[in-house]
Amino acid sequence: MRLDKFLQVSRLVKRRALAKEMCVRGQVTVNGGVAKAARDVAVGDVIALDFGWRVLEVEVTALPAGAGTKGRDLYRVVRVERRDPGV
Repeated sequence: MRLDKFLQVSRLVKRRALAKEMCVRGQVTVNGGVAKAARDVAVGDVIALDFGWRVLEVEVTALPAGAGTKGRDLYRVVRVERRDPGV
């Protein structure tokens, strides 16, 4: 499954277009390397999302197998790092 589609189906990112944009900006890494939106995701991959104010790192535990598998069933949170917004 494509990375941008996985991010949308798992509800880590609200829209697929936003997931693609984050990949273009270099805000998404898979297994430590900057990833393109079309990269294939496999079980066991570690995805890190840099939202600016927060970094979320998750491990892929399953791929969608139809309409019933969505959201939190697809990943396990490895690390959450919160940043000061600098206000």
